[in-house]
Amino acid sequence: MTGQTDDNLTRDSINLLLENGLADGLPRIAELLMNAAMIIERSAHLQAGPHQRTAERDGHANGFKPRSLATSLGKLGLQVPQVRDSTTPFRTSLLESGSRVDRALKAAIAEMYLQGVSTRRVTKVVEELCGTQISSTQVSRLTSELDEEFEKWRNRPLEPIAFLILDATYIKVRVDGAVRDCAILTAIGVRRSDGKRMVLGVSCALSEAEAHWRKFLKSLKERGVGIPDLVTSDAHEGLKAALRATLNASPWQRCQFHLQQNAQAHVPRLEYRAKVAADIRSVFNAPDLAHAQHRLEEIVAKWREKSAKLADWMETNLPEGFSVFALPEHQRRRLRTSNMAERIHREIKRRTKVAGLFPNEASVLRLVTAIHIETSEDWETGRAYLTL
Repeated sequence: MTGQTDDNLTRDSINLLLENGLADGLPRIAELLMNAAMIIERSAHLQAGPHQRTAERDGHANGFKPRSLATSLGKLGLQVPQVRDSTTPFRTSLLESGSRVDRALKAAIAEMYLQGVSTRRVTKVVEELCGTQISSTQVSRLTSELDEEFEKWRNRPLEPIAFLILDATYIKVRVDGAVRDCAILTAIGVRRSDGKRMVLGVSCALSEAEAHWRKFLKSLKERGVGIPDLVTSDAHEGLKAALRATLNASPWQRCQFHLQQNAQAHVPRLEYRAKVAADIRSVFNAPDLAHAQHRLEEIVAKWREKSAKLADWMETNLPEGFSVFALPEHQRRRLRTSNMAERIHREIKRRTKVAGLFPNEASVLRLVTAIHIETSEDWETGRAYLTL
């Protein structure tokens, strides 16, 4: 029977191609194949074929519902199978809305289009992602579904965290007719229970000021992160002040990568930059705290002759990157920088380039949350990040 059905599909597809040509035939073939695939899905859901009597049958076929679908081949007219008296609802996988990121990106671009900040390029993307037409009702329905799901994730309870990594990035947003930088705060944790990474939360505001960071960190504590053994971040003043107010019991590790970058602003001559970077690396790569402190004294004395300001900066700032020496050696390399957050932010930048300028903070938060959820799910279902 299955072989006969396959033969019929093949014959019908060839006839459509011969009768209508490539341009008109391919959309009709796509309709034929998708309709046939959905019938097969319905039979699998019912655990019985058409007119078949089985003890395992779960419900009955209940006709079809017409549905149009915008695709790269054009608009397809589909017949979606319906089911009645089944213990679970039937949904065909062929018409799923796609990943959270794709849906969030579609909503963001559609909002831009509707609010008049679109360009020809954005209009083209809207047509490709959303079909040839997009209405405010469709956008409202899509965003409300996403927002409810994302709000639950951002406020979900958390389990105790051994290590906390914090970082921020900026995305352009239109506010009251002006273009502003919107700060995206990201928190990543390594769980005490199994050493796996997870994205703890994300927040979005027009500033990376202390008040924003403090509110964000307070929410993490209320959701159950506990007292981390180490917090790694850069040296943004607002973040440092917020950490003192909310997580002062946890040692702070200043990101060694950011320290390397910050040092270059104090190098007096261009030809010194590579040597300064190498000297700082020799400090951070020391086998233990005592050796790191001794090496720091050596490079401070070495550079004081050429630049007293650089030497003073090293003496004051580099020790802020030493907290990680209190950890076992196998944990240090992964916790001495905030690079894992930086990698997420690079992915956010890549995805947000498609949208360009966001119409408001809510649309930014929607897309960023989608990326964070999918990243966190990959981490939590994968291998342990650290042995604790």
